Amino acid sequence: MRYVTLNNGVEMPILGFGVYQIPPEQTERAVTDALAAGYRLLDTAAAYGNEEAVGRAIKAAGIPRDELFVTTKLWLQDAGEEKTKRAFDTSLRKLGLDHLDLYLIHQPFNDVYGSWRAMERLHREGAIRAIGVANFHPDRLVDLASFNEVTPAVNQIETHPFFQRTADQEVMREHGVQLQSWGGFAEGRGNLFTNPLLSEIAEKHGKSVAQVVLRWLTQRDVVAIPKSVRADRMTENIDIFDFELTDDQMSAVATLDTGSSLFFDHRDPEVVTRFAGFRRDTD
Repeated sequence: MRYVTLNNGVEMPILGFGVYQIPPEQTERAVTDALAAGYRLLDTAAAYGNEEAVGRAIKAAGIPRDELFVTTKLWLQDAGEEKTKRAFDTSLRKLGLDHLDLYLIHQPFNDVYGSWRAMERLHREGAIRAIGVANFHPDRLVDLASFNEVTPAVNQIETHPFFQRTADQEVMREHGVQLQSWGGFAEGRGNLFTNPLLSEIAEKHGKSVAQVVLRWLTQRDVVAIPKSVRADRMTENIDIFDFELTDDQMSAVATLDTGSSLFFDHRDPEVVTRFAGFRRDTD
């Protein structure tokens, strides 16, 4: 496994396992299979509703805690200095852990500054090894980095061959923020898995299109967190470190960039309204 070093010196696997849209009743088995396949970075969120299942799989696996890198995220309704601390404690309890490796603000809305102050405090206290954000466009990211004590270690954003975020990544590099991809396979949109260019590259390497996409991401120093409920796909997805895309192939993939999201634009007022209306289950 390759690692990236975050801006505070913490090492993070460049390839992990995400559990977005995996139903809670399937999550424990999926995470168990992922850990058996060799994944050590696990990515979940309060809004996914499956933190407890992730925690059960971690406990059952018996893997030393210092070998795991566990991420979860703060949802909108829990924004604010006091609410963030309570939400963090709830996530930690559901995961059955005594600390997190990475805690992210899930969306760039509501009381981001209050949440960040609480996260900075938790970070100072050692409850979180690194803190970061998700879905922040460069202006919001630079604003947060410029006016706070701790610069976000990670920004998790939609990144795939059809929306490559190269300009965003350059801004992140300037500020020492690690880019992490969500939607690395674009959820199959745009016929990604049958794309002629990606298929041709895959054939030349004797690999699948999924493996080519993950290799492309990691060669760009982007952390990827592919999701699957199939153990064979998990094994395939982690098997990407025995080949390398050529400079010409990397340049060819760059031509697939449309410059636009395939999902939603966080600067669209209707999108903001939709997210504001979403309420995760609480307990």
